[in-house]
Amino acid sequence: MPRVEGFEQWPQRVSVTEVGPRDGLQNEPTVLDIAEKLELVHALVAAGVTSFELTSFVSPRAVPALADAGELVAALRGLDGVHLSALVPNPRGAERALEAGVDAVVLFVSASETHNAKNVNRSVAASLSGFEDVARVLDGSGIALRGAIATSFGCPFEGDVEAAAVGRIAQRFAELGIRDVSLGDTTGMATPPLVAERIRHLREAAPQIAPTLHFHNTRGLGLANVMQGLALGVDRYESSIGGLGGCPFAPGASGNIASEDLIYLLDEMGIATGIDLDGMIEAARVASRLMGRPLPGQVSKAGPRLALGDCSAVPTARG
Repeated sequence: MPRVEGFEQWPQRVSVTEVGPRDGLQNEPTVLDIAEKLELVHALVAAGVTSFELTSFVSPRAVPALADAGELVAALRGLDGVHLSALVPNPRGAERALEAGVDAVVLFVSASETHNAKNVNRSVAASLSGFEDVARVLDGSGIALRGAIATSFGCPFEGDVEAAAVGRIAQRFAELGIRDVSLGDTTGMATPPLVAERIRHLREAAPQIAPTLHFHNTRGLGLANVMQGLALGVDRYESSIGGLGGCPFAPGASGNIASEDLIYLLDEMGIATGIDLDGMIEAARVASRLMGRPLPGQVSKAGPRLALGDCSAVPTARG
């Protein structure tokens, strides 16, 4: 599709990382086995997805749905052109990730103290200090380091989170040599004005950081927030197939923006992703079948804008 008039200065291409196998599945009552997870990932790869936040090397007791992290990475690491990242909370998680053979690890911390305590049972300062130990474990391994800041737009326990808190964490990531940092909207508290404020502050506080935006659609503003990010030139986003997802340590954390809905929006704006919309709709249907229920994503139900119906199958009004 050609570029849309008025959006010429927006990114021409956007990178989309699929987080469904990790963020999408961690809070679901239905726990998929390894074969089912592989079926879902292969459906996404067939649609053109090349970047995955695949799993998390946390305690299996804390997140039972991701207990098979090492096995899943081992089964997928030979896929040509596919980049696999995983969350790690501490040096032990980093050792497991290194053994499994991930391409990148994601160091995650919350911008709010209360959520960080619930999420990883640590203060923010302790988490940031521990990242230095993780970096030492991975030094020389060739595994890339990425950062993620949860509750970047608000905390379900504390309310508003100051942009400065996000900026300070981004600066610490930059000191570790990390350049790719995701701002997580853990419970869907982001709004377009908050997105603009966070991005502008981040660019002042840590200009070497390339931000990724990770929105939840809890209050229906997920794609509106993407539009704000695009207007500011942000070209990296994370999404979850079918709109799966949520944080088990935050009340009201419903699903991420649906990957197929995001791809539809970007396609309609003439922004390239390298991902096929029809393939993503099929992957969303696979996810729905595996989970045993309809998922929140919209495009997989309605189809693309020009998915036409059979006129003869619809009754004509009388009267």
